[in-house]
Amino acid sequence: MKNETDQSLDPQDWESMRQLGHQMIDDLIDYWKGIRDEKIWKPIPQEVKKALETSIPENGEDPKKVYEDFMQNVFPYNKGNVHPRFFAWIQGTGTPLGTFADLLASGMNPNTTIGEHSAMYVDRQVVNWCKELMGFPVDASGILVSGGSMANITALAVARNSHGEGNIREKGLVGNGENLLLYCSTETHSCIQKAAEILGLGTDSVRMIPVNANFEMKVNLLEEQIQVDFDAGLSPFAIVGTAGTVNTGAIDPLDELLEIAKKYNLWFHVDGAYGALARLDPIYASRLVALEEADSVAFDLHKWLYVPYEVGCTLIRNAKKHRDAFAMTPNYLLQEMRGLSGGPDPISHYGFELSRGFKALKIWMSLKEHGWKKYAQMIAQNNRQAEYLGRLVDSHAQLELMAPVSMSITCFRMVQQGMSEKEIRDLNREILVRIQEEGIASPSSTILNGKYTLRVANVNQRTRFEDMNILVDEVLRIGNEIL
Repeated sequence: MKNETDQSLDPQDWESMRQLGHQMIDDLIDYWKGIRDEKIWKPIPQEVKKALETSIPENGEDPKKVYEDFMQNVFPYNKGNVHPRFFAWIQGTGTPLGTFADLLASGMNPNTTIGEHSAMYVDRQVVNWCKELMGFPVDASGILVSGGSMANITALAVARNSHGEGNIREKGLVGNGENLLLYCSTETHSCIQKAAEILGLGTDSVRMIPVNANFEMKVNLLEEQIQVDFDAGLSPFAIVGTAGTVNTGAIDPLDELLEIAKKYNLWFHVDGAYGALARLDPIYASRLVALEEADSVAFDLHKWLYVPYEVGCTLIRNAKKHRDAFAMTPNYLLQEMRGLSGGPDPISHYGFELSRGFKALKIWMSLKEHGWKKYAQMIAQNNRQAEYLGRLVDSHAQLELMAPVSMSITCFRMVQQGMSEKEIRDLNREILVRIQEEGIASPSSTILNGKYTLRVANVNQRTRFEDMNILVDEVLRIGNEIL
């Protein structure tokens, strides 16, 4: 019989791989340590883009050469959200230990949905910690997901499937014979509409309620719309309140929404992808108390827990309804009392995914490293920095606040007496692009009441108060250069 050579993807030279791994860690440490002195963003040269369009390699290269390619064509052109002046979108900064936790999780490489292994228990502990953070009861349910969009659709799937007689999962929406409606504000994140479409409800089933001058849902209009829909023979089933809109950081009147949900026997869901964790800031705690009584809450941990991408969480008050919405056991996934096929109730019974990485580890290690009180201090610091930026804006005649500062979002623009709205828009658009291209800072933009606005969203653990001074000074410098 001819001898065959066994193939493997492990390195032939383990010591060389060890040295390369050490070099990667050293390069990351140097990057983080000096990030404040680096440009936040730089354009990607055409030759780099061309290098990233080549065909799949037929034969392999030395790992050191692969890493050199990464350092030349990938690493220098990062998005910039590890930088202290990244304010463009609500995207956390990450931490060194959180990054190393992801390395360890990848090295262990477990599929964290089924089986008797440590990752399942770490996942369960992290979900329990999330319940503590939100003030949910110990017998509530939860699941870690990729982020806010998946967290929201998971919660709304449970709300839909448990509506009425709870037979939608078997009979579908047509067989159930009801026209289900959900309610949110015009400022609600677009993922709620996407969720309605994916869940088979359709865009027309989403009733978007107008907001007040502070961009908060108008409760009186919500209740009027619910009554109109009931009178028309339709089936309202859920209210979505927002704890921190992505546009302005506005918080819907959650206490009032909760009471309306109870009055009409509707599911009350809170999209707290951005702001739910602001309940750890004493200034905002009272406005977010209703989270503790919601039927479900969605929030991101890669935002205000600053862990590396990606991880969000869905909490469901009624664990049975959560499990009933998703549980399924095919023959090849039978659970045993002992061995690897034992373990906790499979996580796949609580969500759509059957393949999940060990995303809980970075949360577990990060919370153990800092404790929740340190995170409370960091969240409060981001909020105070936004308020400080608002005061800086108010102190300059050429700057104008465009919305009340809420949590860690500040919206403003540069103005000049006698300029038309179009001229003001063009000025601020050019300011935005130049401040990014010069690598100074990365705010983003939005439209508020029809007006183009610079938007600073700060969930950044590296930001200092001095960065707000730098931002304002540079906006004024660039703006006056343009003028």
